Amino acid sequence: MKKYITFGSPSIGSQEINAVVKCMKSGWIGTGPLVKKFEYNFANYTKSKYAMAVGSCTAALHLSLNSITLNKGDEVIVPAMTFCSTINSVIHSGYKPVLADVDLNTMNIDPVEIEKKISKKTKAIVIVHFAGRPCNMDEILKIVKKYNLILIEDCAHAIESNYKGKNCGTFGLYGCFSFYVTKNLVTAEGGMIISNNKEKVAPIKQRALHGMSKDAWKRFSDNGYKHYDIIDAGFKYNMTDIQASIGLEQLKKINKHLKIRNKIWNMYQSFFKNYDIISPAKTDTNTIHAKHLYTVLIDKKKVGLDRDKFMMSLHKKGIGTGVHYRSIPSYTYYKKKFKWKKSDYKNSSLIGDQTVSLPLSPNLSNNDLDRILSTIEKVLKN
Repeated sequence: MKKYITFGSPSIGSQEINAVVKCMKSGWIGTGPLVKKFEYNFANYTKSKYAMAVGSCTAALHLSLNSITLNKGDEVIVPAMTFCSTINSVIHSGYKPVLADVDLNTMNIDPVEIEKKISKKTKAIVIVHFAGRPCNMDEILKIVKKYNLILIEDCAHAIESNYKGKNCGTFGLYGCFSFYVTKNLVTAEGGMIISNNKEKVAPIKQRALHGMSKDAWKRFSDNGYKHYDIIDAGFKYNMTDIQASIGLEQLKKINKHLKIRNKIWNMYQSFFKNYDIISPAKTDTNTIHAKHLYTVLIDKKKVGLDRDKFMMSLHKKGIGTGVHYRSIPSYTYYKKKFKWKKSDYKNSSLIGDQTVSLPLSPNLSNNDLDRILSTIEKVLKN
């Protein structure tokens, strides 16, 4: 029986395994020196001044939005096609999410749609560099400056992404990253906030760990016990040294893995030229696309079967796929809570109904890729 090709399978080698074992034997596995080292190395990689490791990108978004202290009911503009955590973090921070449609070509939030949604209550924008493609930062920054808005970047897909020589995540007040199991850099679960604003960093770091003045490493290390104070009503959003030990090794491989994903991406692009299927747009000049997702749009009128049947056919033949993402107005909670309608966000809804993400892991062998492409060919012929 042929192996099942899992969508988003992480590339874990002996280096990561050995690092975890070493950490577990060290006598300290909670938040400690390895987290601090990972923060330092990640800040260097992204060319940011400060980095704060947390438990997930959702935690990073929540802490970032929670820190900007807007008034309850103030509006934050977000893309109408994104993962739910982008929206939920706005809600849990006490603000009102306002959806802006995405561009059909780039699948990123459309600056024209952003400006349409600005009101007197608009105070911030959360952009998502979807699939690793940088947003149109020139136009977005013009809007931010014109209306005096706070910008937060959801960089869950965009660790390697760069716009005209500047790393994604460094344009706004905060950049929020994900190290979830399917991401380009993996710590099983985990995330990072980067910022160049010194005043905002210390309070966020405290808030991520109960609002305590000292973390456990500072309290229990060989320097002797230290009493702590509670400075803020915080959360439990910290990263552990076990996670950081994986992240440190993954960061060393980030450029190597991007080269592999670029190769796979180009194979897909060549393959889909032969079909009436919308594949990802070309990468803009002067940008680096992180190639986190390779998505195609399956239009039943053009290919003879719908998205879900296409996915199920691949699944039955041992190939995993994903959906990134259904449009936000298609989900029950948001429809009831905000009365959002799919028809008001045409591009997001079209993408959400047709999109399929294909395997793009550095783990894929040449045989795996040949099998994926030959299977897709058979499915589309039938």
